[in-house]
Amino acid sequence: MGPVDSVRGQFCAKNLRLALVTQVDRKSYLMTDESGAYKVVGREFSGHGSVNHPIGEYVRGGFWHTNTVEGYYSIFKRGMKGVYQHCAEKHLHRYLSEFDFRYSNRVALGVNDGERRTLAIKCAAGKRLTYRGRH
Repeated sequence: MGPVDSVRGQFCAKNLRLALVTQVDRKSYLMTDESGAYKVVGREFSGHGSVNHPIGEYVRGGFWHTNTVEGYYSIFKRGMKGVYQHCAEKHLHRYLSEFDFRYSNRVALGVNDGERRTLAIKCAAGKRLTYRGRH
């Protein structure tokens, strides 16, 4: 079981820390909500800021916010419920990779549909997709 599985299985600061420090560059600025689970691990990053949603705070100091992750998750959730509908847990990382690619190469960042298609094809060059189901 990987660090993300640990977090999903049992949410606690220790498991959250393991997921963050193994998946996120320590040079990053960690932007979180008010949960106390982030306080200690936040010290391990270049910066840590939080917003307090229960009191209506969504941006602090014009910099700290969780809008990016909330927007990404919203797109991912709509895609999973509306397009794919069923996803085996063992394939979740593949779906996340696809959404990462699309989010990182979106119109808002100056990448149009044709450019995204061309980039996807270039990334697939020389690779072979194989899948063996259970027999």
